[in-house]
Amino acid sequence: MITSTYNSAEHLIREAGARVTQPRISVLRTLLAAPRALTHHEVERRVRRSLPVDRVTVYRVLEWLVANQLAHRIAGDDRVWRFNAVADEHADEHAHFKCNSCGTVTCLDELVAKPVVKLPAGFRTQQVELTVKGLCAGCIPVPPRKPRPRAQHRH
Repeated sequence: MITSTYNSAEHLIREAGARVTQPRISVLRTLLAAPRALTHHEVERRVRRSLPVDRVTVYRVLEWLVANQLAHRIAGDDRVWRFNAVADEHADEHAHFKCNSCGTVTCLDELVAKPVVKLPAGFRTQQVELTVKGLCAGCIPVPPRKPRPRAQHRH
């Protein structure tokens, strides 16, 4: 899968008509392989496993990916941006789920209905961000098991 993700990252950068660089490939590959949105620091740590890169370079690449619509930036309640690779051409038509307990942000790719927002005259929508907040599967408390009633034996 690493080779496939690497090739996908390189292909997406080429399709954007941009110069292909190792930092761009590594950062995009990291986002493509991630099951959830990552902070700048999480991306930096993962990229550094295979490529010596500094924090500023990672940030510039993330900004470049967002500007070229290869990634999107998600605002967290903790004022930390999270980044996720754009999966397809319908990137602006999906929502996010944010866990109120652990802070994990996950893309919800299957948005059944697009949100409709009535704007004042003269306004035009460019993008709608929808975030569903709740508890992820790992943070939902497991209810305690009720003890089974003991069978009573009559003699």
